[in-house]
Amino acid sequence: MRHVFAIAIAFFCTSCINQRVDLIVHHAQIYTVNSEFGKAEAMAIQDGKIVAVGSNDEILKEYQSDSVVNANDAIIYPGFIDAHAHFLGYGQSLYAVDLMFVPSWTEAIERVKAFAAKHPGKGWIKGRGWDQNRFPGKEFPTNAELNSLFPDRPVILERVDGHASIVNDYALALAGVKAGQTIEGGLFTLQNGKLTGLLIDNAVGVVEKKVPEATKEDYKSWLTAAQENCFATGLTTITDCGLSPEDVDYVDALQKSNDLKMRLYVMLSDKPSTYTSKYFTSGGYVTDKLSVKGIKVYGDGALGSRGACLLQPYADKAGWPGFLLSSPAHFDSVAASLINTDFQMCTHAIGDSANRTILKVYAKYLKGKNDKRWRIEHAQIVDPADLHYFGDNSIVPSVQPTHATSDMYWAGTRLGEQRLKTGYAFKQLLEQNNWMPLGTDFPVEEINPFKTFLAAVARQDSKGFPAGGFQMENALTREQTIRGMTIWAAKANRMEKQVGSIEIGKKADFIILDKDLMKVPTDSILQVKVLKTYLNGERVF
Repeated sequence: MRHVFAIAIAFFCTSCINQRVDLIVHHAQIYTVNSEFGKAEAMAIQDGKIVAVGSNDEILKEYQSDSVVNANDAIIYPGFIDAHAHFLGYGQSLYAVDLMFVPSWTEAIERVKAFAAKHPGKGWIKGRGWDQNRFPGKEFPTNAELNSLFPDRPVILERVDGHASIVNDYALALAGVKAGQTIEGGLFTLQNGKLTGLLIDNAVGVVEKKVPEATKEDYKSWLTAAQENCFATGLTTITDCGLSPEDVDYVDALQKSNDLKMRLYVMLSDKPSTYTSKYFTSGGYVTDKLSVKGIKVYGDGALGSRGACLLQPYADKAGWPGFLLSSPAHFDSVAASLINTDFQMCTHAIGDSANRTILKVYAKYLKGKNDKRWRIEHAQIVDPADLHYFGDNSIVPSVQPTHATSDMYWAGTRLGEQRLKTGYAFKQLLEQNNWMPLGTDFPVEEINPFKTFLAAVARQDSKGFPAGGFQMENALTREQTIRGMTIWAAKANRMEKQVGSIEIGKKADFIILDKDLMKVPTDSILQVKVLKTYLNGERVF
């Protein structure tokens, strides 16, 4: 069915009208995502907030507006909320070499050459998205070709997970990196005693420090480009995981000038500058569209680059269990400093050893049920014996369904068959607290929320693989998935009183779709289209 929207000026008898509002939407199928997961037909909006939700007759009789939208039976959901992403990082990636889904290192090099030709000079060449698991042989590349092509221009190409990079020798020289150099929580990879240019986790930062600082115009370009694409996919709130205080300064300024409208929940990176910044020392920072109330802590690396910290060695690398990015004592010190504040501790943990380490630290300070909403970001590989920590201590598992369907092609090689069975256990994690936020981790994954929905419900990727779903015992229901993408994501950010459902008093963030996610066949989920996106009652797409 094709939906046609009519926006018209409504004329009513003033004696029949109780209240004038900014916007009325009627003849829709509205999923309120309230506690009953109820449905409605119409709603009224004033000053960016929902003032009434009900039947067509109720709303049209009680309210009047110069802006009336006849949705012609289209589907309305609360605006989607991505509970774990890198909004700024995604914007930056739009101005770098796109290496997502490259099938070989040769193709990656070709893309770098094309980018360099379009952007000549001596400035840094930055790229993101390569994944050696897609390459023939699945081996990590070296920087040999980059050295030949760019002997006097620095190059840094970030792996898809953000936990490894390839840099050329010129970049290594600028950073003063020498063969045999070591760093806690990172690796400068060697081959035959020579640096290969492959940097893992904390080693990447040594080179990144040499990249020139961005300008105000850079931030404006990155963030507005990211916003445009996100609104088009139905996203109205995004959790940006791991910004510096300086990043937040730019975000706040662009929101205040109305160049940036996206609603953001920001986690500050666990770095010294964070704890002396005004955002931390004042107990947090909240405006109409920005909430800075989390600290992003980095437990371990990623499974794909073998940086995730495991209890037992990798199945495909004898004797290698990965590593933590900081000492357990550091995680303990952060928890101790945050437990009496209003900040959430939000820790990246992928491997079962990293998850156990962080869960035990959390339990030490949370001491049972609570409403602190400390989070484990990813919680990909959790030993079954450790699942109880989540429920016992009200710890929030913040998961990304598409990680399971991206990793399923090679995760078994890393983990072995038995350990894989207990990985990406979203249903078991959900059962711990009976609610769980969902995100994408974009630009590690694509920004598309419909791929999140497909991966959670059918445990399939965009190719429809595997036909029967990947480890379907951990699939979520459609209602659980919608909640995870709306009200539960809001709850994870302690924003459930403002956004996440279509209820009186909440901000009018909603989307209009051409098909119903609760009913559309699985093989048509990725064909669902966002027709309109509203933020604070304003149409932004």
